[in-house]
Amino acid sequence: MRVLMLAPPGGGKGTQGVRLARELGVPHISSGDVLRAAVSDDTELGREVKTHMAAGRLAPDELVTRAIRPVVESLNGYILDGYPRTLAQAHGLDFEAVVYLRVPDEEVERRLLGRGRADDTADVIKQRLREYAADTEPLIDHYRDVLVEVDGDRDEDTIAADLKARVTPRPPA
Repeated sequence: MRVLMLAPPGGGKGTQGVRLARELGVPHISSGDVLRAAVSDDTELGREVKTHMAAGRLAPDELVTRAIRPVVESLNGYILDGYPRTLAQAHGLDFEAVVYLRVPDEEVERRLLGRGRADDTADVIKQRLREYAADTEPLIDHYRDVLVEVDGDRDEDTIAADLKARVTPRPPA
């Protein structure tokens, strides 16, 4: 099963993606992890990513696509977290389910400020939410036919149980 996790920054897509991947017996692939590994391994692609990260920018669509597509193309099933982030990245990617975790902006800000990271300031968080609204929210309509909309403003176990009930494939009757 191929599943995409959509949520605002701090919305729980990584946490729930890992849990759902375990439930489905497929790998959880985080675009951020793939990009950080490329930087850490000092690959050519990683050096390109590093220049964008150092400037505080998101890596461009083409660069992220070059990093992620080879990873997912070899797999029959996966939970994908953080990619596609834009309609341009979504071109040619199909999913059996797209999970959209709805989380209010105020809760996202509370969660991100609670992480204690230096770059998680109120102003930076507001900017990330604006970018998410402009770049990622159009994916909700793009994948409407397979969208599984979930209230992400609940405790982790309740969300996980909801996802298990709504996304796990059922055996034929």
